[in-house]
Amino acid sequence: MPSCHSRLVAGLVAIVLGLVSADIAVRAQATGLQAGAQNNEGLAVRRVVLRFLTTGDFPPFNFYDEDGVLTGFNVDLARAICLQLQVTCEVSERPWAQLLPSLQKSEVDAVIAGHAVTAQALQKVAFSDRYFHTPGRFARHQKNTGLTATPEGLEGKRIAVASGTAHEAYLRQFFRGSRILVFDNPDIAREALKAGEVDVVFGDAVSLSFWINGTASEQCCTFSGGAFLEPKFFGDGMAIALPKDDPQLKADVNNALAEVRTSGRFIELVTRYFPFRLY
Repeated sequence: MPSCHSRLVAGLVAIVLGLVSADIAVRAQATGLQAGAQNNEGLAVRRVVLRFLTTGDFPPFNFYDEDGVLTGFNVDLARAICLQLQVTCEVSERPWAQLLPSLQKSEVDAVIAGHAVTAQALQKVAFSDRYFHTPGRFARHQKNTGLTATPEGLEGKRIAVASGTAHEAYLRQFFRGSRILVFDNPDIAREALKAGEVDVVFGDAVSLSFWINGTASEQCCTFSGGAFLEPKFFGDGMAIALPKDDPQLKADVNNALAEVRTSGRFIELVTRYFPFRLY
């Protein structure tokens, strides 16, 4: 009888352990445990899925195409990171105000939506290395071929800029010898350039790029000079928001970003979504 009892107890223990192990495996798969995490036996558990979150209303970074498919530079960059990490990629969309709270609740693994790295945001989440910078740039009319986009070259010239922007602040500090004409918004400032009411316009390189190459400009204008990237005015660039308590995921994403750049995939995405050289 003792021998039979021992075998029965051993069998029950085996069943219980099997059920517990199965439950742990299911929960690990559902939460997508990261590479480098530890299971109950101290062994590394490889992440099998990476859940990205973005918005759907920030073209060309993230938007819905004519077929209703979520696409854009950020979306394709997320997929390139997943491909590099050899994990399944899930990219979903929510309103901007819900992005970081969703990350803090562990409903997603990462947010890629053009976030700037700010002191306020760093209290809530961690960030990857910067992956994109949005510089300020000048655009001139095609007729103004002799202009040089420097404080000396634009001395006395009329510069259009949107009111209350970092671009206006930059001009007032470094282009004090120019005639700074302030408009209510960037669209009006660009229209003033097209009409010849100003010599140049200064603004966000991304929106200027689409305007220059779009129908609204009527091919009137082109970029003048290079990019202005001063962090004090134009920020440190965009980064991927990540959980504060997952340093391994941050290391993995940063390594993947570096590999995407080295492989040439990053410049392919920039060329696909931005019609003119930004830098």
